[in-house]
Amino acid sequence: MTKTFTLDVELACDFDLFGLVSSARDYSLAWTLNRALRLRLRRQPDLPLALVGREQLVFSHYLHATEGLMLRLFRNRALAPSALPKPFLAPDVKEYDYLLAVSNGCGALADDELMQQLSALDAVQYACQFDPNSLKYKDNLIL
Repeated sequence: MTKTFTLDVELACDFDLFGLVSSARDYSLAWTLNRALRLRLRRQPDLPLALVGREQLVFSHYLHATEGLMLRLFRNRALAPSALPKPFLAPDVKEYDYLLAVSNGCGALADDELMQQLSALDAVQYACQFDPNSLKYKDNLIL
C-alpha cells in the first residue's frame, strides 16, 4: 500500500483588489483608465486557466508596470463561450466584470483615492475594494 501525500500551500496576496462593473469592452476600459489615472496599461497575451479535468478558460488582461508599481486589469469572464456554469477568473465575485489588482499603490493610486477615481469614471458603473485573501479562488489571480 502506497501513501499519497498532497502539498497544500496557502499563498498570501500582497496586492489590493478592486472589482469593477462596466459594460465597456476591455480595451476601452484600459484606455479610459490610462487617461484618467495616467497609466500605460498594455494588453498582454491572453491568460489561460487550465481546470483539472475540464476545458481551458482564457481571459484578457492588461499590465502597467514601473519600478515601484504594478497594476493589472483582468476581464473576469472567459473570452470564449463555455459550457461551464462558472466561466470566471474569480467565481467568488462573478458579479464584477473586471478585476483590478494594484501592487504598491500610493498617492493617487492608494486605496481610498483610487476608489474615488474609479467610482467617478463614466465607464465604471460600480467599483468595490475587497480583500483578495478572502477569495476562495485567489490563486487564479497570482501570476
